[in-house]
Amino acid sequence: MRINGKSKILLVLWMISLGWFVGCGKVEKAGVTKEEEVKIALAGPLTGDIAAMGQGMSNACKMAIDDANASLKLKGIRLEFLPVDDRADPQEAVTIANQLISDQKVIGVIGHLNSGCSIPASKVYHQKKIVMITPASTNPGLTLQGFKNVFRVCTTDDVQGSFAADLVYKKLGLKKVSIIHDKTPYGQGLAEEFKKQFTANGGNPLSFDGINIGDKDFKALLIKINANKPEAIYFGGVYSECGLIAKQAKEIGFSGTIITGDGVFSPEYIKIGGKATENNIITMVGSPPEKLPLAAEFIKRYKKKYPNVDIQPYDAYTYEATNILIDAISHVGTDKNAIIDYICDVEYKGILGTTSFDEKGDTLNRIITAYIVKDGKFEVLK
Repeated sequence: MRINGKSKILLVLWMISLGWFVGCGKVEKAGVTKEEEVKIALAGPLTGDIAAMGQGMSNACKMAIDDANASLKLKGIRLEFLPVDDRADPQEAVTIANQLISDQKVIGVIGHLNSGCSIPASKVYHQKKIVMITPASTNPGLTLQGFKNVFRVCTTDDVQGSFAADLVYKKLGLKKVSIIHDKTPYGQGLAEEFKKQFTANGGNPLSFDGINIGDKDFKALLIKINANKPEAIYFGGVYSECGLIAKQAKEIGFSGTIITGDGVFSPEYIKIGGKATENNIITMVGSPPEKLPLAAEFIKRYKKKYPNVDIQPYDAYTYEATNILIDAISHVGTDKNAIIDYICDVEYKGILGTTSFDEKGDTLNRIITAYIVKDGKFEVLK
């Protein structure tokens, strides 16, 4: 059927009267504004030896985004979750950072887990002034770069390392300590901070050795260390290596205590090390969740949403970091510079208590908690 000019005009008027218009190949209802879609990226090790931590971060980030979208608090804005795998590799972290800054819809990045990834990747995000909030990277050098767009919701290795040294020397009374680290910015940085404070307290470390990420056999090093009869081994690194070190140390006759940091505070450590992890001591940033009612509620909801996985040490921190970014978007919209300015001055009340940042972008929450492994579980060290 052919429609003449007059008929076309009448057809259009009829459609307008019904509240519809045609444009760009879509039929949409008049007066309804399409939501602006933006992406929040989660960058971390989603595969590899420490994938449990990265997957936990991914779960928590998605949970926060799902909560925000369901609440409709972001009027006219729809958040899309974008997980990316840096494989705990600094070069891969830079590669994916460049990919993220080329995506015009990426409004911010939550990550990375490893300091060795966060430090080089942050330089890339800084180029495009995209906000980066890390839940877990503790090397002080990250925020000493002077990037206004970089923040962290966990405290730093200088705080944690010195806390552990004071605990070992002053409270546990251990004077003969050997130190091992994994040569990464996180692991070696934490070990150096421990060594510095331990020495300042009057201690004299028996040894200071590095291992390689991915190695599986540490017995030769442990036999050498054990010849000096250390009362404790302090380890700077993550659970994949520390679990094997604890197990193999016990096998070669080491009778002392393994003491380590937040990168080991995972159920995976106990799974890998087994009974050799009993009475080992692990420091973790922040207060125990049971002291923070909102954190306890988060853990309850997390377990309901992800019933078949163990909650990891930085899941709550990832949830908080994501919500801080979402809070900024809800107040200032999607302008990247405005988001950065907002977070600089934020006092966010969430599951970790009140989070605010100093002039470098570091959290002002500098609490450290020590845990001990008892009967295969982490308990707060009394």
